[in-house]
Amino acid sequence: MAESLERDEQATVVLSGGTTPAECFDILSRKPLAWDRVQLAMSDERWVPNDHDDSNEKLLREKLQRNAASAASILSIYQGDLSVDERCDSLQKQLPANSFACSLLGMGTDGHFASLFPDADNLQVGLDRASTRFYLPVRTTASPHPRVSMTLAALLRSNEILLLFYGEKKRAIFERAKAGDASLPVSALLEQHDVPVTCYWAR
Repeated sequence: MAESLERDEQATVVLSGGTTPAECFDILSRKPLAWDRVQLAMSDERWVPNDHDDSNEKLLREKLQRNAASAASILSIYQGDLSVDERCDSLQKQLPANSFACSLLGMGTDGHFASLFPDADNLQVGLDRASTRFYLPVRTTASPHPRVSMTLAALLRSNEILLLFYGEKKRAIFERAKAGDASLPVSALLEQHDVPVTCYWAR
């Protein structure tokens, strides 16, 4: 991100919600960067108000947008006067023209990343690297809420992608995906060669 800030007027970093990256946010919030020129974008969001306990934006505000990072801005996804489908259309125009500095993603035990779940009926659109869609509405049995997710095509606008996951169970899922198990959405991320993906795992 520091390199992007040296080169560009503004840097956008894409972050996932959930429990996996939350511990990293506290460390990141203390980094001495030009946070007033950093935009935080979410890889995905539950379709709930921004103050809801299930909101990824709330997590970002509480865990990351503080300390040195309090000057960073957040690209909000939820907009109560629109439907989830309408919001996905309007978000197409709000991503910056330049590439993302980086994307920090997690991975679920079902192999999903962002909110690209195996049972989503539009999963193939979400995983299509040539798609012109940046955001998709996602409905999955894994969540009581509709969701908005960045597509793989959007995430591949990143200079680099970091994939963070914990535990032996997720390590086993990762190994299956790396071996080419197409039933796991994250395999599409790992098999592409357009953007480097660095994987971090801890027990």
